[in-house]
Amino acid sequence: MSIYRDKERGCYVFEFDRIVEGKRLRARKLLPKTWTRAQADAYDRQESARLYAVATRVERQEYGIEDAVAIYLKERVPKLKSRDNIVGELAQMFWAYQDRALTDLPEVCKEYASKGRKEDGEPLSAATIRNRIRYLTSACRYAWKHHGMCEHDPAARVIVPTVRNERRFFIDRRQMLEVARACRCRSTRAAIRIAFYSGMRLGEIIKARRTEEAFLLDDTKNGEPRHVPVHPRLRACLKVRMREQSKMSKYFREARKAVGMDWLHFHDLRHSAASEMINAGVDLYTVGAVLGHKSATSTKRYSHLATDSLRTALAKIGRRAA
Repeated sequence: MSIYRDKERGCYVFEFDRIVEGKRLRARKLLPKTWTRAQADAYDRQESARLYAVATRVERQEYGIEDAVAIYLKERVPKLKSRDNIVGELAQMFWAYQDRALTDLPEVCKEYASKGRKEDGEPLSAATIRNRIRYLTSACRYAWKHHGMCEHDPAARVIVPTVRNERRFFIDRRQMLEVARACRCRSTRAAIRIAFYSGMRLGEIIKARRTEEAFLLDDTKNGEPRHVPVHPRLRACLKVRMREQSKMSKYFREARKAVGMDWLHFHDLRHSAASEMINAGVDLYTVGAVLGHKSATSTKRYSHLATDSLRTALAKIGRRAA
């Protein structure tokens, strides 16, 4: 019998692990909590018979999520820019999809969303869960589309957690200088000023090529090159050599703590640059161009700051044309 009761989950579990015609065949599925023992036993007989039929090539083979991930990592991931991150994120989910059928993907993702934990036992953030589930569904969809490993899209019923973590923290020039002066690292001090006067991310600041007129980025987050003009107040920063990102982040955290701004993230300097431009009357389209947004949707997050522009627009209602 392949059925047992999982007290923690409060349901019966079907688990099949047999050697059929010299090959090991494994499958596992959580059964509905409302099922009785008789229903679970009936499913056991039916599914075991089907698995034997698959093993003896009587019907279509059912692939596992592990099979889909293996193919995705071999064929698709090496071509992606974030390949190292994808490998690591999928490895973090292995316990959830190990020995699970491709058709079980929705249940696997649901279980991971509810039980995923950090190494210290703390619950994962919704953003982390969402990203990992998206990597897993991409792997399964790739196997379905390019290798026919499933009859239908295995990710069609997957529910991805909603993330509402948009930050609305902005600082002004005085606060930026306060953090910069408290920083013990010259490279980080320069990076803080560059971020505030350019809207560039820390990684972009580190890898950008510099001229007297612009920061040159050959490869950006949206996949397109970008040239960011040098603000007059950044001339002195152009000759400062940047250090490793991890070390600069460490010095930044120390500086923000020293001035009582523990809530400040380095990325908030990018948001602050957008805020400064909008408050100076720059339109959202130009702000998006400076920040390197590929879509206007990304720039809309700053639309609530453009109150003066909205006030001017509303004031024109009913006016006669000159």
